[in-house]
Amino acid sequence: MINNALARRYAKALVQLGSEGGLVDQFREELAAVDCLFAGNAEVRAAFSDPALTLDQKKAIMKELIAKLGSSELVSNFLLLLVDKNRVAFLGQIVQTYEQLADEFSGVIRPLIRTAFALDVAQIASIQAALEKKTGNKVLPQVVVDASLLGGVVTQIGDIAYDNSVKTQLKRIQDILQKG
Repeated sequence: MINNALARRYAKALVQLGSEGGLVDQFREELAAVDCLFAGNAEVRAAFSDPALTLDQKKAIMKELIAKLGSSELVSNFLLLLVDKNRVAFLGQIVQTYEQLADEFSGVIRPLIRTAFALDVAQIASIQAALEKKTGNKVLPQVVVDASLLGGVVTQIGDIAYDNSVKTQLKRIQDILQKG
């Protein structure tokens, strides 16, 4: 719980900073690159959790990473602040929370669309248009094929699921028949 509040506080501050300069999407890309580097490199993660390394050594490592990734000045300062406050371990959570807050700020939703079979571009565009009309937000869908559905579509937007799958319809028919 504390980690989520901490991640939210840092992410919210960065979204506010990015919104002032119209840099929300640029920050998202830069943070994603940093997060990818940390996620894919155990040595880097270990360096920042190593108590034998001094704060200056950790800052030097972060500065090298920043230079390698070509991060903007604001994101660079943010990452160095995380080092100063010993919060680098929460970077993954901060990035994830930043992406959610940035989407809220930008009016974007990213639904998960599960289908029994692969959809063509026109079908995805049709679902996207219907969701944009229903929600009033820009929709960037993620489509996943799930053969267990048998047919139909299940759309997950946050905590809400729209289940129009054959599997669920068959389950409903089965329940009705069993109840009489």
